[in-house]
Amino acid sequence: MRKTLAATAAVVMTAYLALTQTGASAADGLLSQGRTATASSTESAAFPASNAVDGNAGTRWSSAFSDPQWLQVDLGGTANVSSIVLDWETAYARTFNLQISANASTWTNLKTGLTGAVGRQTVAVSGSGRYVRVQSTARATQWGVSLAEFEVYGTGGGPTVPPTVPPGAVRVAEFLADCPASHRLPDDPIIFPNLPGASHMHSFFGSETTKASTTVTDLINANSNCNPSIDKSAYWIPTFYNNDVPVEPTTGVFYYLGEGVSDALIATTQPFPLGLRIVAGNAKATGPDDNTISRWSCLGAGDAGSSHDFVTCPAGSMLESYLDFPHCWDGVNLDSADHKSHMAYPVNNACPASHPVVVPKLRQVMRYPVNGNTAGFRLASGRGYTMHGDFFNAWPVDELARRVNDCIRPIIKCGANGRP
Repeated sequence: MRKTLAATAAVVMTAYLALTQTGASAADGLLSQGRTATASSTESAAFPASNAVDGNAGTRWSSAFSDPQWLQVDLGGTANVSSIVLDWETAYARTFNLQISANASTWTNLKTGLTGAVGRQTVAVSGSGRYVRVQSTARATQWGVSLAEFEVYGTGGGPTVPPTVPPGAVRVAEFLADCPASHRLPDDPIIFPNLPGASHMHSFFGSETTKASTTVTDLINANSNCNPSIDKSAYWIPTFYNNDVPVEPTTGVFYYLGEGVSDALIATTQPFPLGLRIVAGNAKATGPDDNTISRWSCLGAGDAGSSHDFVTCPAGSMLESYLDFPHCWDGVNLDSADHKSHMAYPVNNACPASHPVVVPKLRQVMRYPVNGNTAGFRLASGRGYTMHGDFFNAWPVDELARRVNDCIRPIIKCGANGRP
């Protein structure tokens, strides 16, 4: 969307280097990473202030398209600040100030009238305080201002408190939402927004009012039948039929996992941005090999095997469906034209460069109270290999961030309450 202003950046960088130094002293530490950050504005929910202090260059804070703008970080305690690194996106600040404060109310200038440029810039400063702020006074582009990282170096600040791992905690990065089926409609607010009746029949979970016209605001304001009820997200799947009679799962369990990438990358997992939409599976599959990420098995039947199509389950067991959603995000888009391109699956335990942001892996598990002969089984979309799932994120931002920080990043198994 944004074009790199290479020529301008080169000129600006030449002037800027006269004002900067290229490193902190050996005694200095990075004080800002993971701390609480706030900003004057955000372009959208996908670009919060916290992205600038998360240690992940694949995420960014972006402001509204106006001047002036600011971003500040709470260092957790009084610190002696010696240098500040700003990793500007193409939408950088043409001019900006750096400030420090003891109370986030009265500010002292560290440097004023600085000139920005695309990329990483290091500014040597000297000051003491708890809060550090970058104040953009003029944008370089028609967009807002955008920082991949805002790094404050020095000594002091609040102590770094690692996540507490309770004794006996299971080393599995997980929390979950348990949501019974709520209602059925031939609607799909992702694939066919504002077109009621345009879809095959879907069974909906979570938000109790999801329909074709549903927006993220609607979800936030609606009731949820999930445990925990704080999860206002909407989930939906093609309705399952047995001899043309709809059969709902005994419950839908939605696991949020940290897996599929290295432990080091799990530690960088970011919460889903509010309003993110993800579709997994292939509703148009014509054979089992067209949908290799969904599988069917039997619950309570030991090792009865699994298949991309329906399996015959013995008496006393239930038919079970598993579907894994992609969990590498492009860091920009909440949706895409094909509803899939903004997301990707990991390759070799890492996210591809085109989708650098690790988000929780959503696993959808459905358990149907049926077994035996599969001849009468079908989904509203077709055979078992057409199983697919849709997710429309409406978790409260702070609560989802807490669960990612307490359960996913430190690799701890948590329950529906987000606690070990």
